[in-house]
Amino acid sequence: MAWLFYYNRQVRIRGNEERKAPHRRIAMLQKLKKVDYVVVFILLIFMGISIMSIYSVTQGTKFAGSHIKMIEFYVLAFIAFFGLVIFDYKLLVKYALYLYLFGLALLVAVNFIGTDVNGAQGWIKMGSFSLQPAELFKLILIIFLTYIIMRKNKSRLSFWHDVVPIGLLTFVPFALVMIQNDLGNALSYVLILLGLLWIGNIKFWHALIALVILAAVAVGGILSYIHFHDNIEKFMKDIKREHWTERLDPWLVPDKATAKASYHTKNAKLAIASGGMMGEGYMKGSSVQSGRVPYTYSDSIFVEIAEEFGFVGSSVVLLLYFILIHRMILICLECRDRAGPILIVGIIAMMLYQIFENIGAFIGLMPLTGITLPFISYGGTSLLINMASIGIVMSVRVHGEEVDDEMLTPAKGTAAQGGQAKAGM
Repeated sequence: MAWLFYYNRQVRIRGNEERKAPHRRIAMLQKLKKVDYVVVFILLIFMGISIMSIYSVTQGTKFAGSHIKMIEFYVLAFIAFFGLVIFDYKLLVKYALYLYLFGLALLVAVNFIGTDVNGAQGWIKMGSFSLQPAELFKLILIIFLTYIIMRKNKSRLSFWHDVVPIGLLTFVPFALVMIQNDLGNALSYVLILLGLLWIGNIKFWHALIALVILAAVAVGGILSYIHFHDNIEKFMKDIKREHWTERLDPWLVPDKATAKASYHTKNAKLAIASGGMMGEGYMKGSSVQSGRVPYTYSDSIFVEIAEEFGFVGSSVVLLLYFILIHRMILICLECRDRAGPILIVGIIAMMLYQIFENIGAFIGLMPLTGITLPFISYGGTSLLINMASIGIVMSVRVHGEEVDDEMLTPAKGTAAQGGQAKAGM
């Protein structure tokens, strides 16, 4: 009898699951219908540009076949993208503290078990795949700061109770990444912090004072570097950070930069200039094909586009980025949930920094820091994180139509109850 009861119970459970399955499939299809397919189309164009550019500069070199590897990365990246579209982003925000602690653990671990690439000890080898925790932590930081700002539930962020703690929580990963000699990713944390403080509704005077201080520190730092260059260079050699001066010298004091330090940016500028209006032709770039520009398949891939496709090709790439950012802003404005817009602004800040820093480094506007160009440069971790970020933006579009009551702070819930009580009276 007990066996018969158990059997009947299992049949009922299986029947309920089978009845629910079509509804789940319909719900999933409805979610996918809400995706902004203009963004998906742009991502596909980026994939084509990336694969063609990588193929152009790696054929006949030791990196031949990298375009095949990039196709594999893109397959995984699109799986992650659509997976996050279906996944409710509110759960990521809800468990943000655990993600933050996990990210910090990776940043600490990489200092002990990480491998060194171009002077930065920031990669953890996992078979044929290398994970860069500093890249991953950019997205984790956005999610975590979104959680902190959202839980504050204030019309304005106060300096001591809000801005300072948020700044300290950002400084910890910043310091860990600086220890790894990864200046580019460390600076991205600062830009993410500034973007999220802005949408978090920081007080105007606090924002103005912070901008003045940052401007003063930046100008003072640049002038000090120029004036005390020799002393700073000696100090950097003593602490084994001489590659920092090699990256800053071509930008700030080109007359004092060594031939080795200025080789990369100098040849990159010449290649961009030689591209002219229409470029020298696909796989015909004289500088990028001869190997005079280092890392054309990764960090310097914009130089390949500029030389082989000229000003027109470069403008098309920038236009695609503009449309992508614009679509993200529209999704941000349409979202009714509090966490969604904060997440999107953080992702926009991260991508704008990467685009401006990467391209600016090769036209003399920014120092060379080794930041990849989103969606185009070769790199598995970078691509997966950027695609996952866009997947979260699409998740906001799909799931951000209604406010999640479980994520409301007690203060807001109490206020709402008070309002209802008054209405009842």
